[in-house]
Amino acid sequence: MNNATMSLPTTLSFFGAAETVTGAKFLVTRGDERILLDCGQFQGLKELRLRNWAEPPFAPNRVNAVLLSHAHIDHSGLLPLIVRRGFNGPIYCTRATAALLPILLRDAAHLQEEDAKYANKRGFSKHHPALPLFSLQDVEKTLPLVVPCDYHSEIKVTPTASVTFRRTGHILGAASLDLLLAGTPDQRIVYSGDVGRWNRPMLRDPEFVPEADVLLVESTYGNRLHSSEDSNTGLARTVNGAVERGGPLIIPAFAVGRAQELVWRLRELESEDRIPKLPVFLDSPMAQDVTAIFCKHPEEHDIDMTLLMDEHRCPLCSQSYKFTRTPEESKALNHRKGVFIIIAGSGMATGGRVVHHLARRVSDPHATVLLAGFQAAGTRGRSLQSGAEFVRMQGQNVPVRAHIETLHGLSAHADQAELLKWLSGFAKPPRKTFLVHGEPEAQQQLLELVKQQLGWNVDIARDGATIDLSAC
Repeated sequence: MNNATMSLPTTLSFFGAAETVTGAKFLVTRGDERILLDCGQFQGLKELRLRNWAEPPFAPNRVNAVLLSHAHIDHSGLLPLIVRRGFNGPIYCTRATAALLPILLRDAAHLQEEDAKYANKRGFSKHHPALPLFSLQDVEKTLPLVVPCDYHSEIKVTPTASVTFRRTGHILGAASLDLLLAGTPDQRIVYSGDVGRWNRPMLRDPEFVPEADVLLVESTYGNRLHSSEDSNTGLARTVNGAVERGGPLIIPAFAVGRAQELVWRLRELESEDRIPKLPVFLDSPMAQDVTAIFCKHPEEHDIDMTLLMDEHRCPLCSQSYKFTRTPEESKALNHRKGVFIIIAGSGMATGGRVVHHLARRVSDPHATVLLAGFQAAGTRGRSLQSGAEFVRMQGQNVPVRAHIETLHGLSAHADQAELLKWLSGFAKPPRKTFLVHGEPEAQQQLLELVKQQLGWNVDIARDGATIDLSAC
């Protein structure tokens, strides 16, 4: 171990998910070593999305390793872009995340290529020609760099740094990152990733982290408590309301986690006779592929394994819902009448097949749209949630006449109380805590609570800031 290297200052830079929810990228720098925590796309507001196209605020070819908290695109979606721009180091993540990445990144590239092609065909892009952010070829160059890791094992990622992954219960494979920098003294940086929830179906509970010198913790729901109403009760009410209106129920849903939980809960409600048996269409090839992966990772499950092994009893394996895999099968749903349920991505209605369904159905007063989880500012989901009279889709302003419901209880993010619960797991306060991955109001309220209830030294991470950790 080089003592000169050990005496170099360590800095932490916030290049995304700082004072906003998406685009998670946090760079740890010490001497010649650079470790990137997450590498996500910005989503939502146009000024944020435009940042995906800008030159990275760091040199990708000088980054030694990427540590990935989970596979969601706002945490992983710029990996192909930095690979195209010179990064060729290892990407460390859990085994389930490694299994999900090919599906999510290929799908993201495919959607971008298709959207660019469609925009060029219809001529509604301001860019001529419209181009994808990255290509399938970029994804194929990225995937060989992925290194699957076990939970609770200390993995050496550079000559002087190691990481330990612990479950956070957010989605399949989601983990906190416990980064230990060897030195005199050692320094431990912990990044929460996205903290999930306790006592949820399917996934194990979040795991506590014993200690940290510097902590980065998400704050998405830092100003809110999830509804105390049982999620199944709220879902049943929404489904039965859709039945009374006599039209379809459209549910924008992330392909990883949310889609599987919705299928699980709908099957539970049917078996308990709380909702009628309705046609359910899982209109997402990616969600279908993810469902198959779920059953291959028992280390993630909080389910009776005998249930998962019986395809007639397992809601994720049974044929009580219908796959629509091809574009033609998806488009055929546009002509279907009566009451039925469509679950399709993306979860905030920013892209994917659900946009086509919404464009077709959101002007129908007999239709219902269920927003099942957080909707970031600037997304179509947030516009619908906020009561917009029109939403812009496929180059047109579409009037909103459908009944819009929100079910916060299905969120995969910890709420304010659950975030405080996760923070209470530390044996002693970190020297410094930074709030990341949240909107300003949520962060400000959580900041005040952490100071009042825990007495911690806590600040909101500022976008673009670089912090000398020796001063923390």
